[in-house]
Amino acid sequence: MVKIANITETIPVPEDVTVTVKEGNDVTVKGNGGELNRNFSHNKIDVSLEDGNVKIFVSFPNKRDKAMAGTIKSHISNMIYGVKHGFTYKMKIVYAHFPMTVKVQGKTVSIENFLGERNPRVAKIMGDDTKVSVKGEDVTITGINKEHVGQTMANIEQATVIKGRDPRVFQDGIYLVDKTQEEIEE
Repeated sequence: MVKIANITETIPVPEDVTVTVKEGNDVTVKGNGGELNRNFSHNKIDVSLEDGNVKIFVSFPNKRDKAMAGTIKSHISNMIYGVKHGFTYKMKIVYAHFPMTVKVQGKTVSIENFLGERNPRVAKIMGDDTKVSVKGEDVTITGINKEHVGQTMANIEQATVIKGRDPRVFQDGIYLVDKTQEEIEE
Protein backbone atom coordinates (compact mmCIF):
# COMPACT_ATOMS: atom_id res chain seq x y z
CA MET A 1 0.00 0.00 0.00
CA VAL A 2 1.34 3.40 -1.00
CA LYS A 3 1.17 6.21 1.54
CA ILE A 4 -0.09 9.56 0.21
CA ALA A 5 2.51 12.30 0.73
CA ASN A 6 0.06 15.15 1.32
CA ILE A 7 -3.52 16.30 0.86
CA THR A 8 -4.64 19.79 -0.13
CA GLU A 9 -8.29 20.83 0.14
CA THR A 10 -9.30 24.09 -1.56
CA ILE A 11 -12.29 26.32 -0.75
CA PRO A 12 -13.05 29.22 -3.14
CA VAL A 13 -13.86 32.52 -1.39
CA PRO A 14 -16.65 34.65 -2.99
CA GLU A 15 -15.93 38.29 -3.83
CA ASP A 16 -18.20 39.80 -1.16
CA VAL A 17 -16.73 37.65 1.65
CA THR A 18 -13.41 38.35 3.41
CA VAL A 19 -11.45 35.51 4.98
CA THR A 20 -8.38 36.03 7.17
CA VAL A 21 -6.21 33.28 8.61
CA LYS A 22 -3.99 34.09 11.59
CA GLU A 23 -1.22 32.05 13.14
CA GLY A 24 -2.49 28.98 14.95
CA ASN A 25 -5.19 28.36 12.30
CA ASP A 26 -7.52 31.10 13.60
CA VAL A 27 -10.00 31.70 10.77
CA THR A 28 -12.17 34.85 10.58
CA VAL A 29 -14.90 35.15 7.96
CA LYS A 30 -16.66 38.50 7.32
CA GLY A 31 -19.62 39.12 5.04
CA ASN A 32 -22.94 40.94 4.68
CA GLY A 33 -24.48 39.03 7.58
CA GLY A 34 -21.70 39.55 10.11
CA GLU A 35 -18.47 37.98 11.30
CA LEU A 36 -17.58 34.47 12.46
CA ASN A 37 -14.35 33.37 14.20
CA ARG A 38 -13.11 29.84 14.77
CA ASN A 39 -9.85 28.16 15.79
CA PHE A 40 -8.91 25.02 13.86
CA SER A 41 -5.80 23.99 15.78
CA HIS A 42 -4.67 20.50 14.87
CA ASN A 43 -1.15 19.04 14.95
CA LYS A 44 -0.70 18.14 11.29
CA ILE A 45 -3.17 20.46 9.54
CA ASP A 46 -2.29 23.93 8.26
CA VAL A 47 -4.91 26.42 7.05
CA SER A 48 -3.72 29.23 4.76
CA LEU A 49 -5.05 31.80 2.31
CA GLU A 50 -3.62 31.66 -1.23
CA ASP A 51 -4.87 33.35 -4.42
CA GLY A 52 -8.34 34.08 -3.00
CA ASN A 53 -8.81 30.48 -1.87
CA VAL A 54 -8.60 28.87 1.55
CA LYS A 55 -6.12 25.96 1.45
CA ILE A 56 -6.13 23.12 3.98
CA PHE A 57 -2.83 21.24 3.85
CA VAL A 58 -1.93 17.92 5.52
CA SER A 59 1.44 16.22 5.06
CA PHE A 60 1.69 12.42 5.41
CA PRO A 61 -1.91 12.03 6.64
CA ASN A 62 -3.36 8.97 8.28
CA LYS A 63 -7.07 8.11 8.20
CA ARG A 64 -7.97 10.50 11.05
CA ASP A 65 -6.02 13.39 9.53
CA LYS A 66 -7.86 12.95 6.21
CA ALA A 67 -11.19 12.98 8.05
CA MET A 68 -10.19 16.06 10.06
CA ALA A 69 -9.19 17.91 6.85
CA GLY A 70 -12.64 17.21 5.39
CA THR A 71 -14.34 18.32 8.59
CA ILE A 72 -12.40 21.60 8.68
CA LYS A 73 -13.29 22.17 5.00
CA SER A 74 -16.99 21.69 5.81
CA HIS A 75 -16.83 24.07 8.79
CA ILE A 76 -15.14 26.83 6.77
CA SER A 77 -17.60 26.33 3.88
CA ASN A 78 -20.51 26.66 6.35
CA MET A 79 -18.95 29.82 7.81
CA ILE A 80 -18.64 31.37 4.33
CA TYR A 81 -22.19 30.38 3.41
CA GLY A 82 -23.52 31.63 6.75
CA VAL A 83 -22.10 35.16 6.54
CA LYS A 84 -23.26 35.43 2.93
CA HIS A 85 -26.74 33.84 3.07
CA GLY A 86 -27.62 32.83 6.66
CA PHE A 87 -29.49 29.79 7.97
CA THR A 88 -33.21 29.51 8.81
CA TYR A 89 -34.88 26.59 10.59
CA LYS A 90 -38.68 26.45 10.85
CA MET A 91 -40.49 24.50 13.57
CA LYS A 92 -44.16 23.78 14.20
CA ILE A 93 -45.92 23.77 17.59
CA VAL A 94 -48.17 20.68 17.82
CA TYR A 95 -50.61 19.99 20.64
CA ALA A 96 -53.75 17.91 21.00
CA HIS A 97 -54.43 17.93 24.75
CA PHE A 98 -53.38 21.25 26.30
CA PRO A 99 -52.72 24.47 24.34
CA MET A 100 -49.12 25.42 25.05
CA THR A 101 -47.69 28.93 25.05
CA VAL A 102 -44.21 29.55 23.65
CA LYS A 103 -42.38 32.81 24.50
CA VAL A 104 -38.89 34.13 23.85
CA GLN A 105 -37.45 35.61 27.05
CA GLY A 106 -33.94 36.98 26.61
CA LYS A 107 -31.61 34.08 25.75
CA THR A 108 -34.19 31.37 26.49
CA VAL A 109 -37.41 30.01 25.00
CA SER A 110 -40.10 29.33 27.61
CA ILE A 111 -42.71 26.63 26.89
CA GLU A 112 -45.69 26.98 29.23
CA ASN A 113 -48.65 24.63 29.85
CA PHE A 114 -46.97 21.72 28.04
CA LEU A 115 -49.23 18.72 28.74
CA GLY A 116 -50.82 20.78 31.50
CA GLU A 117 -47.59 21.09 33.51
CA ARG A 118 -47.48 23.97 35.95
CA ASN A 119 -43.77 24.74 35.58
CA PRO A 120 -42.57 26.02 32.21
CA ARG A 121 -39.97 24.08 30.26
CA VAL A 122 -36.99 26.17 29.14
CA ALA A 123 -34.68 25.87 26.11
CA LYS A 124 -31.45 27.86 25.76
CA ILE A 125 -30.75 30.02 22.67
CA MET A 126 -27.14 29.49 21.57
CA GLY A 127 -24.90 32.32 20.29
CA ASP A 128 -25.33 36.07 20.27
CA ASP A 129 -26.59 36.41 16.69
CA THR A 130 -29.23 33.64 16.76
CA LYS A 131 -32.78 35.01 16.59
CA VAL A 132 -35.93 33.09 17.57
CA SER A 133 -39.40 34.36 16.66
CA VAL A 134 -42.79 32.83 17.49
CA LYS A 135 -45.84 33.62 15.33
CA GLY A 136 -48.93 31.56 16.07
CA GLU A 137 -47.93 27.90 15.77
CA ASP A 138 -44.68 28.62 13.89
CA VAL A 139 -41.24 29.04 15.45
CA THR A 140 -38.48 30.47 13.22
CA ILE A 141 -34.79 30.32 14.13
CA THR A 142 -32.33 32.40 12.07
CA GLY A 143 -28.63 33.14 12.31
CA ILE A 144 -25.29 33.06 10.51
CA ASN A 145 -23.68 30.27 12.56
CA LYS A 146 -25.09 26.91 11.44
CA GLU A 147 -24.04 25.17 14.66
CA HIS A 148 -25.74 27.71 16.92
CA VAL A 149 -28.95 27.68 14.87
CA GLY A 150 -29.01 23.87 14.82
CA GLN A 151 -28.25 23.53 18.52
CA THR A 152 -30.96 26.06 19.42
CA MET A 153 -33.45 24.04 17.33
CA ALA A 154 -32.37 20.83 19.09
CA ASN A 155 -32.69 22.48 22.53
CA ILE A 156 -36.28 23.53 21.77
CA GLU A 157 -37.17 20.09 20.41
CA GLN A 158 -35.57 18.31 23.39
CA ALA A 159 -37.40 20.55 25.87
CA THR A 160 -40.69 19.04 24.71
CA VAL A 161 -39.70 15.38 24.89
CA ILE A 162 -42.43 13.28 26.53
CA LYS A 163 -41.32 10.48 28.86
CA GLY A 164 -43.44 7.80 30.44
CA ARG A 165 -46.42 8.14 28.10
CA ASP A 166 -47.46 6.40 24.89
CA PRO A 167 -45.87 8.37 21.99
CA ARG A 168 -48.63 7.22 19.63
CA VAL A 169 -51.22 9.06 21.72
CA PHE A 170 -49.20 11.99 23.12
CA GLN A 171 -47.65 13.58 20.04
CA ASP A 172 -47.48 17.06 21.53
CA GLY A 173 -44.24 18.98 21.02
CA ILE A 174 -42.32 21.39 18.84
CA TYR A 175 -40.91 19.74 15.73
CA LEU A 176 -38.58 20.72 12.89
CA VAL A 177 -40.47 21.27 9.64
CA ASP A 178 -38.01 22.96 7.26
CA LYS A 179 -34.34 23.93 6.93
CA THR A 180 -33.74 26.69 4.41
CA GLN A 181 -31.01 29.12 3.54
CA GLU A 182 -32.21 32.63 2.78
CA GLU A 183 -30.43 35.63 1.33
CA ILE A 184 -29.27 38.25 3.83
CA GLU A 185 -30.47 41.74 2.97
CA GLU A 186 -27.75 44.33 2.62
